[in-house]
Amino acid sequence: MSKKLLCELVLKSWDSTVKRTNKLFNELSDEEIKKEVAPNKNRAIYLLGHLVAVNDMMLPLLDLGEPQFPKLTEIYLKNADDPTNDEFTVKELREYWSISNTTLSDALTKLTEDQWLEKHTKISDEDFAVEPHRNKLNILMSRTNHLSYHLGQLILIDKKE
Repeated sequence: MSKKLLCELVLKSWDSTVKRTNKLFNELSDEEIKKEVAPNKNRAIYLLGHLVAVNDMMLPLLDLGEPQFPKLTEIYLKNADDPTNDEFTVKELREYWSISNTTLSDALTKLTEDQWLEKHTKISDEDFAVEPHRNKLNILMSRTNHLSYHLGQLILIDKKE
């Protein structure tokens, strides 16, 4: 398999997973998005913020720019869901999700096959020489899996009242 085809497959998988996640978020009402995905589990609003924060941190990790929403990191990456800490509204998080996906998509499509196989920013040159699989393409594959995992959780939301 060529590098070009491999990169295209991974990008298509990412795009497809983002589209499915967008569809689900768009189908959820603001009230439904405040529900837990299952009893005593994360609320969908928390997962939305979490996914925005993860997308946002991909920019510096892939050397594509600075995070756009660094204030989300503390709440959605460093802490568990806390219903008493809804600092951001559903509307704000939906907007951030849209912006982060557009920004990330635009940046990802500009990378060449060779750039995809370069090291990401959290690995040293020395470690990368020993572990060349720790590259940008691998980051996108792992983030696609991460997004798919949370999409699976979100599907569990009971939309019936």
